[in-house]
Formats: sequence, structure tokens, C-alpha cells
Amino acid sequence: MHNPKTLELAKALIARKSVTPEDEGCQPLMMETLGSVGFLEETMVFEDTTNLWARRGTQAPVFCFAGHTDVVPAGNLDLWHTDPFVPTEKDGMLYGRGAADMKGSLAAMLVATERFVKDYPDHKGSIAFLITSDEEGPFINGTTRVIDTLEARNEKIDYCIVGEPSSTDKVGDVIKNGRRGSISADLDIKGHQGHVAYPDHVKNPIHFAMPVLAQLSQIHWDDGNEYFPPTSFQITNINGGTGATNVVPGHVTTLFNLRYSTELSDEIIVEKVESTLAEHGVDFDIKWTYNGKPFITEPGTLVYACEHAIKQVTDITTTLSTSGGTSDGRFIAPTGAQVVELGPSNKTIHQINECVSIADLDKLTDIYYQVLVDVLAS
Repeated sequence: MHNPKTLELAKALIARKSVTPEDEGCQPLMMETLGSVGFLEETMVFEDTTNLWARRGTQAPVFCFAGHTDVVPAGNLDLWHTDPFVPTEKDGMLYGRGAADMKGSLAAMLVATERFVKDYPDHKGSIAFLITSDEEGPFINGTTRVIDTLEARNEKIDYCIVGEPSSTDKVGDVIKNGRRGSISADLDIKGHQGHVAYPDHVKNPIHFAMPVLAQLSQIHWDDGNEYFPPTSFQITNINGGTGATNVVPGHVTTLFNLRYSTELSDEIIVEKVESTLAEHGVDFDIKWTYNGKPFITEPGTLVYACEHAIKQVTDITTTLSTSGGTSDGRFIAPTGAQVVELGPSNKTIHQINECVSIADLDKLTDIYYQVLVDVLAS
């Protein structure tokens, strides 16, 4: 059903220029709705990041909505049809930075929760919101720090919907019930710089790099499984040379990333890469960045509730997927929580003229409400 408050809240959130890691008052705005239906607020500030943990109830199970108020920069303003921070309705769409990623979802979460609490004031368990202003940025002082805090006091999340834009064409056509792991490397292969005319005085790191990088790119890591495609190794940057044609460089730097399934671990990846480098006898330094481990939420209470709610509201039979990049679900799932990502279409996220279907926001509100009914209604 149409709920004008979802659109009203989405507009109010979009109008706040919360470019990562700034919150710009989005979380206090959310608390106005949550506080009115009995949520207790806990603001956690870590360095430059503001986080919100809001909870209604003290008992298990804990059902959590997770999301972020920060957005990516708007980019070239001349290419936008409208001001990215002035929410604008046009042809059934709501335009503005963060409309799809993910202020529309936040608004739908708020309205669904408000409606649910009023309909089921004595619901079982607890409802919580975990909201950060550092998901689009370095992601070191956001959700991961909140989870560390909750874990330290043994406060557990049982079910979590992350409101990332998971859908492809229509809201609910895809939900993410897991994500691949991601690990990146900054590799420096060392040689000895010198004049090209004196090859006996140089060690060319480009020549060293070529065969070892070729071998790494051809490794068959795994076959994936029923939830994940095979692991992917991708070189994203190679830099070597001084700009002169007569100088052999002293270093070649390479950036690469692996998106990997639950068939692998980051320890296996690091050992295999470094042993391959050692086999080739290259002199190297390597710096690893651990972006997130793979996780999967197998069909169970939360997945079934999402599938049922989507079918009831949209008549769509949803598809489970683990494709795409990382999300803050990777910090929540390791605690034992069931985690899915469910949100609007991702067609325009991070793009110029980002937008979301207003009708889809209404449907998303109804879907979130129905999931709450299925999981927590007494």
C-alpha cells in the first residue's frame, strides 16, 4: 500500500549531504521515528564515524535492520539533471544521491518498523537498527566497530536484513544471501635500475614479474559451489618504468584482487601466492588487505521469511544470489547471525542521476513489514 511517510523520510534523508563519513543529522532524524515507538538509542562515535545502535526489547531473538547513512560523492554536478541533494520526483522516480544506496531503504525500514510495532506492540524478541556513516569509505570505524562492541558484551543479532540495493529490475527479484570474500594485494617486485645498454649491470623487475604474474593468473583456485562461482583472480594495476626508453626500472608494482568462495580461506590464498613468488626466486614485498571473508546464509528462517514476503507483496519468486561486491553483512555474519541483503534496484547506484522507483519504496516498506510479521509477530 502507498505510505507517504516512506517518501517523506527518503526525501528528508537525501536532503542531508552526508558524503562519507559524514552523517549530517541522518541518524538523529531516524531516531525521531524510532524513539516514538520505544527504541532506546546508543550513539557510538569512533574516530570520524558516527554509528547508531537502537533497540526495542531485551529478549531474543534480535531482528536487526542494518544500513548506512553515508553516500558517495555526487561527482560532476553539471551532468546531473537535478541537484543531487535536492530530492526530486519525476516520472514516478525519486532522484538524488543515496536514493537507491541506501536512503530509500532506510526510510522503508523506519516506516515498516513503526507500523509493525503499532500493530504488534507485544511482539516477541527485539528489533534493532545498526546504522553507520562509514560504509562507502574505509569501513574501519563503522559496522565492524559496532559489532566488536556488541560482541564484547555478548549482545547477539539473530537475524539481519541489510538494506543494500540487491534487486536488479524490480524490487525483490534478487536477494543476496551471501557474499564472496575479498582480498587485495600490493606487490612490489624488486630489481636493479640501470642503463639498458649495460644489461650485465641491471636486474629487470619487469622480466621477473611477467612469468610469475602469468602463473598466478592461471591458477585454478576452486570450482565454487552451489552458492558461489569459482574464485576469480584479477590484476588491476601494473606500474613500472621511469618514463625513459633507456632506463631499466628498479621496481614493478602490481595490484591484484581475489574474490573467493567458501571453498577457500585467505590463509590458503596468501600461502599460495607467496609460495609461487618464492618459487620464481623474485625479490618482493607484498602488502595484503583483507576486505572481508565469504559468508552464506543458507535457506532457513530469515531467507524463507524474505521469500514469502516478496511473493506476497510483489508476486515475484525471488532469486538467491551471492554476486556483486562486499557489504557490511560481512561483519555481521561471522557472529552467527542469519544475514540477507534486500533492497531496491541497483541500476543507478553510484551513478550520475541516481534514482529509485517510488512505487518500489512502497513495496519495500510492505516487504520489510511482512518479514517482521513472519519472524517476530507473537
